[in-house]
Amino acid sequence: MQAEKLAYYPFTSEASAHVGNLGISLESLLNSRAYRAARVRGIERVKEALEGEIKKSPLSGEAQVLSELLSYPFARMLVACVDDQLFTRRYALAEAKSAYAFLRNETPDFLLEFGDDFGISADFQDSYFGMHFTDYIRFSNSLKDPSWKLTNRQLRAGKIKITKEEFARLLEEAIRERIEQSFPIPEIPPEVSSFCAPYVAGIKEQFEVQKKKFGATDFGAVEPELFPPCIAHALANVQGGVNLAHSMRFAMTSFLLNVGMSVDEILNLFNVSPDFDTEKTLYQIEHIAGSTGNAYKPPACDTMRTYGNCVGKDRLCEKISHPLGYYERRVFIKNKEKEQTEGAKQKKNEESGGGEKGNENEIKEKKGNN
Repeated sequence: MQAEKLAYYPFTSEASAHVGNLGISLESLLNSRAYRAARVRGIERVKEALEGEIKKSPLSGEAQVLSELLSYPFARMLVACVDDQLFTRRYALAEAKSAYAFLRNETPDFLLEFGDDFGISADFQDSYFGMHFTDYIRFSNSLKDPSWKLTNRQLRAGKIKITKEEFARLLEEAIRERIEQSFPIPEIPPEVSSFCAPYVAGIKEQFEVQKKKFGATDFGAVEPELFPPCIAHALANVQGGVNLAHSMRFAMTSFLLNVGMSVDEILNLFNVSPDFDTEKTLYQIEHIAGSTGNAYKPPACDTMRTYGNCVGKDRLCEKISHPLGYYERRVFIKNKEKEQTEGAKQKKNEESGGGEKGNENEIKEKKGNN
């Protein structure tokens, strides 16, 4: 693979070997002026991952190719120092998505060679790829569109028939998995931690801002007692260790994100489920939260009814067409009642002499009479 190609796919075994053969020391990568552009690009790479897309422009000249190639190991140092599982997943996803944009335009021969690096058994014939069903299941497992289900695929001689674009999409999943599984790094050299510390602080701050965006609607503090009956029922089932149907799991997760719960808080809710898988669940929650650039709203009440997820309907439900509308209305009613209660107390205090001030006046009057 040419150096320019390696720079676009720096997570491949060949790219790693190429960087190793350059003989660049860790001290040089961190401190040499010759690699300043690589460090700047590495920081940019990580920050762009927070936004969901790592931008890659056409490369020209050996210096630019080298900087792009070396920016990846430096970016990995930053991610390792951040040391946050959710952040790592977001970074891995952004790197994989960026690679997919290029993979979909590569030749079939290149894609087959690329797949070999990930241990994927495949061939190309009559404009279609044939992928061994075990590899297909492994990398399509996290893809939610029904078209990816094995039952919707042609299986012949142990291989699944897929298009070039579909093969590239599955390679994207293979890249994401490889990058994710390369973290955490057991021992980070002290000089790396020290050098990266100022940049890591800024990255963490930016990430906290991004996480707050996951909840699209600001309802203030989350109040579970005000949830609509369908969500309350689903939440009780999850906490009781009952598996939810996929449609209800999506509805509950998207609802909780939109009322302000964090990805980590929702992940903790699911950890009592019999089929709980941390990696898979975190990926699903983050996807619904908008890690791919499209945050989801929960389904409307009509859709909930269609899927049999409308449970425990009450009088307020009759006037509401969306679970978020139900919650917003309950919050409004509660705040209104609170205002009325506080107003009544204040009025009562004023009528009784204004609280402590009234008591002082009353004491003065009694002394004057005496």
